[in-house]
Amino acid sequence: MENQTEPDAPPRATAHGGGSARSAVAAGKVGVAIAISRVLGLVREVVQAKYFGAGLATDAFGVAYRIPNLLRDLFAEGAMSAAFLPAFARRLASDGGRASAWSLANRMVNALLILLGAVTLLVFFGARLLVYVQAAGFAAVPGKVELAEQMTRIMSPFLLCVSLAAVFMGMLNACGSFFLPALSSSAFNVCCILAGVFLSPFMPRWGLDPVVAMAVGALAGGFCQFAVMVPSARAQGFRYRLTLDLSDPDLRRIGKLMLPAVLGLSATQVNVIVDSQIASMYGDGPVSWLGYAFRLMHLPIGVFGVAIATVATVDASRHAAREDVAGVGGTLAAGLRLAACLTFPATAGLVAFRREIVQLLFERGEFLSDDTERTAGVLLYYAFALFAYSAVKIVVPAFYALGDSRTPVRTSMLTVAVKVALNLLLLKPLGFYGLAVSTTVAAWLNYALLRRRLGRGFGGGRRVVPGEGVGVYLRIAAASVLMGAFARLVFVCGGMAVPASGAPALGLRLGFAIAAALVALVPLLRLFRVREADAVLGMAAKLAGRGR
Repeated sequence: MENQTEPDAPPRATAHGGGSARSAVAAGKVGVAIAISRVLGLVREVVQAKYFGAGLATDAFGVAYRIPNLLRDLFAEGAMSAAFLPAFARRLASDGGRASAWSLANRMVNALLILLGAVTLLVFFGARLLVYVQAAGFAAVPGKVELAEQMTRIMSPFLLCVSLAAVFMGMLNACGSFFLPALSSSAFNVCCILAGVFLSPFMPRWGLDPVVAMAVGALAGGFCQFAVMVPSARAQGFRYRLTLDLSDPDLRRIGKLMLPAVLGLSATQVNVIVDSQIASMYGDGPVSWLGYAFRLMHLPIGVFGVAIATVATVDASRHAAREDVAGVGGTLAAGLRLAACLTFPATAGLVAFRREIVQLLFERGEFLSDDTERTAGVLLYYAFALFAYSAVKIVVPAFYALGDSRTPVRTSMLTVAVKVALNLLLLKPLGFYGLAVSTTVAAWLNYALLRRRLGRGFGGGRRVVPGEGVGVYLRIAAASVLMGAFARLVFVCGGMAVPASGAPALGLRLGFAIAAALVALVPLLRLFRVREADAVLGMAAKLAGRGR
């Protein structure tokens, strides 16, 4: 755990290479914590695949978990985080300092307790309707709707827990503490793993399906994710007070910013619901295959994209508080280039080893070889959305920090319309795989529109992110393709050296190939004159240092 009494302030990124390096070091701290959490999340998925496979039970759990998770994306980690962090950062920088900031935090917490307490009740009593909204096709399978409804009710308080966690994460990030907040989601994954392994065997004794244990674990994990940050917040000076002042100008500003943010983010969630509805029509399996592949795709986004976005958001909020538009632009430009250096190679790796990765991680127990093929097929299309998803996480908070909540809303609305149209066009030739293709296209369109707006002008015509052309990104892509080809060659040669079959041999060959790719990445970036190569090296060194 990082020092809470003397937190490290996040570095100020600039448009220059040095700024990228300093941002990479700060993002490295977040990356370590998120990497731990994502690895545990991967273990959670492995446990789920082994014990429950990819069929009726996991489809039902996927839809049940998605309901509070969609609301979390809307209120907690999306709209609220984007609106709360800039306001809290301004309070910290004001004459009132931390006392004023803690006052705002208390009012925010109490407002959430009232608002989301009511939402929790709506989810609990409207569980069946919410299941039909997401997956009406479940009605064709006896007991599937009822199982999803039961787990939805169990997880209904999850939204409130993770929303409080998001507030505490924002407070600690603004105070310069990044490691523990990023690590907090590990508590969620640990609870789910323990529930899947140890609690699921007892479920039939109580007349419940074994997969219900995962719902119990998710609820316990949501509470623990919030609880682990309370001591650190107290160490920073936070004390809970039962106070609520709706006339607080910053609280009202947060509310005004949240409404359009919710509308904008809801467009993305509509995409998820549409995908779920269509996938549910294809019987048992597609909802789970899409879910497993999507979470594999999100593994590098969580480690790299979220880490960079966390640091960039805090830094951009500080620049915005000083009305330093150029500083915001420098932060975003450096963050986007660094994200490309990390996500382009990850895309190459997922494409080159998609089947081997799915087979090694999931193909055991109830997860069969056909499940591997279907999941790997979906992962192929999702992999190309890596950079777009990461980039959107970096640029969207900047709009809210600069007071523009309309642009993300407009782009999201357009994106959802395009995705729905693509679903209809691709469904017949590609089946449920078309859902993954349309998701990737929509993600890139969303980023392209946001990036274009930042490049055209902001705040009296001033560009937030200067136009850099596509040259640097093409060079990064070229280096990534060569890295992927080299890794595949190492993997094939490894098959000659380790001819044995089975998971241990596959893991050994895949491990050598990934290690070779990581070693080759920085030299290849330097070969193609990518100045962020040293930043990537610095981030890797930070990760290695924290890992020891």
